Amino acid sequence: MRKRTVVFILAVIVIISLGILSCAGPVFNKGRNVAADKIAIIYVDGVIMGGRGQSSLLGDYGGTDYLIKQLHEARDDKSVKAIILRINSPGGSAPASQEVGEEIKKVRDSGKLVVTSMGDIAASGGYWLAACSDKIYANPATLTGSIGVYMPYANWEELYKKIGIRQEKIKSGPHKDILSPERTMTEEERAIIQTMVDDMYNQFVTVVSEGRKMDPNRVRELADGRIYTGNQAKALGLVDELGNLYDAIDGTAQLAGIKGKPEIKEYGKNSPWSMLMGGNDKLEILHKLLLKPLENEMPIAAPLAIPEKW
Repeated sequence: MRKRTVVFILAVIVIISLGILSCAGPVFNKGRNVAADKIAIIYVDGVIMGGRGQSSLLGDYGGTDYLIKQLHEARDDKSVKAIILRINSPGGSAPASQEVGEEIKKVRDSGKLVVTSMGDIAASGGYWLAACSDKIYANPATLTGSIGVYMPYANWEELYKKIGIRQEKIKSGPHKDILSPERTMTEEERAIIQTMVDDMYNQFVTVVSEGRKMDPNRVRELADGRIYTGNQAKALGLVDELGNLYDAIDGTAQLAGIKGKPEIKEYGKNSPWSMLMGGNDKLEILHKLLLKPLENEMPIAAPLAIPEKW
């Protein structure tokens, strides 16, 4: 009986907590007379990587699959007149950044405006995405730029010798273990990797040149890998306006021809249930752990239903 009481109290606490969180809700539209037209905000947080990205208790995030899905949803929503990318990312994979960047261009080609609002940092791959948008906002102290490419390489050969480890491989070709940390890279291999880095760098320069309508040679002068503040980036033509997210919202509404305050539709911000439980599978676990014992042992007028979608 005592065990059932403890479980019941825990379930009540969780449900009350979720109710309080749900009352908090988004803050963008509170106290505002909103127009029928919407602006979508898509959050690009953390390292940009391919596929589903990182997994955690809160679900999958940070991957290109997730971002592209949100871009498609915003593009297909007829009530959404423009999209703001809220970027707070130090960069990531060049192919992943390129993949999302190409989707941003397709969204623009469909007729929808895409504006970037930079947070603390929007560098490297984060700037790649920004360069694909129609307009870029940054805070004066935002860290951005870092236009360039590198491929990390470590050589642990001397360390292995000291601790008595010797690695051997049976390989199909001389370069199959290129970038292997167990041996020194040959000059031929270094040239191969440098060619790859140069190719990706040239692609990055092209994206910035086309997106910012700048001469490629001027882009190369700026694209030596250094970072810039938002103030510096604006002076150099890498950023259009200085301002925070709300400035970007107001500016985007004007560009999109929205009369009055636009309704904001946020993507990538989890509901209170999913924030705590990380998705439907976690909700089912909660249901089994906390509520099943009560259903089996206590009369319940209306058992809690776990919805398929939140």
